[in-house]
Amino acid sequence: MKTAAACQTKLTRLPGLICKQHYFEVPLDYERSSGKKITVFARELVAPQNESNQDLPMLVFLQGGPGFESPRPESADGWMKRALPNCRILLLDQRGTGLSTAVTHETLELIPDAASRADYLRNFRADNIVRDCEFIRKAINDDKPWTILGQSYGGFCAVSYLSLAPEGLAGALIFGGLPPLHDQPDGVYRACYKQVIAKNKIFYERFPHDAEIVSKIVKHLSTEEVLLPTGERLTASRFLQIGLNLGFKAAGRSLTSIHYLLERAFVPSTAQPRLSYAFLRAVDNFLSFNTNPIYALLHESIYCQRQPSNWSAHRILSEFSEFNLENDPIFFTGEMIYPWMFDEYQCLKPLKETARILAEYSDWPELYDVNVLRRNDVPCAATVYFDDMYVDRELSLETAHQISGLKLWITNEYEHDGIRLDGANLLDRMLAMMTGQN
Repeated sequence: MKTAAACQTKLTRLPGLICKQHYFEVPLDYERSSGKKITVFARELVAPQNESNQDLPMLVFLQGGPGFESPRPESADGWMKRALPNCRILLLDQRGTGLSTAVTHETLELIPDAASRADYLRNFRADNIVRDCEFIRKAINDDKPWTILGQSYGGFCAVSYLSLAPEGLAGALIFGGLPPLHDQPDGVYRACYKQVIAKNKIFYERFPHDAEIVSKIVKHLSTEEVLLPTGERLTASRFLQIGLNLGFKAAGRSLTSIHYLLERAFVPSTAQPRLSYAFLRAVDNFLSFNTNPIYALLHESIYCQRQPSNWSAHRILSEFSEFNLENDPIFFTGEMIYPWMFDEYQCLKPLKETARILAEYSDWPELYDVNVLRRNDVPCAATVYFDDMYVDRELSLETAHQISGLKLWITNEYEHDGIRLDGANLLDRMLAMMTGQN
């Protein structure tokens, strides 16, 4: 039976899509279900020819992140085009993102102190995203199991789902998101720094002349105060964070796009070096820490179970001399969070003490149950990208071996954003694997 928890708004019609909006009032803390409530938003998609078919199975999309909203569809394309003939799609804005009681610097300012903000944010990890999914499933899917599709961090959430509530699942598809089952992130960052080094080497092999430009930019930023269009100072460390994009292939966010950015770094024909407005604007657009603070505040905690992170990426960085700014070439950094970011990013500055409390917190609940995973009977399939910069291949394979019945595809044909580039084909293959047709 459906509950009254879902408030549905008007339908929206897009090319090849009918969209229905759902808002759910859910507990902030499921251990205190009578306490504070937050809103979780999900957008249901159905093909026009299936509008009246209420028996279609539901496919739930779990976005990468943490801290990013679900896609905003404009038409039925990519992996959605492959899925829509056979199912309804539910695009979930994970709690704290998009239209789901968004966590921003403005909303966090409404919480009176850093400790209270940290207490609030501890409720925004994968375990509670799974609980939200179960709440929604019972509200709009007649309590029937559904299939989840997890991309990147969405895959982490999927493995938590397999651990915490497998009875809610008819299937699980994971793209570049088999999480390490470790209790603490140090080993994760050691592995990921090695992948970032490998991507830097590929970058400079492809664009050897860019080494001189990067060196010139770093020297300029180290000796001159350069302001971004936002008024924030661009430091060398912040500039090098654009390496977060080295592991993608999609246009505008890729190894090659960094090269094109560097091409127009300096204003031509000036007596003294001057970074161009177009370059500075693009550097700011490359990074989303100001607009999506969960990514900075909780990124390391997604690897924590009963252990603190203690600024893991910052500590582990000292083990890799490859990132020394005196090197030639100078290497970009990757998907890592550093304490100095809360001094430089305008919207993170008020959250510096909150970030410290979260980094030192040691009582993070467990996200995975290996014993449950070893007994898994939910049909599931996962893609592991051989050269993934964000989710280490070897750690993913260790996890794959712990999930009973998991069908695995290891490929070097795609990077981490494979589903964005060739989603219909990837989903088709994964569905066949999951259902035993491949």
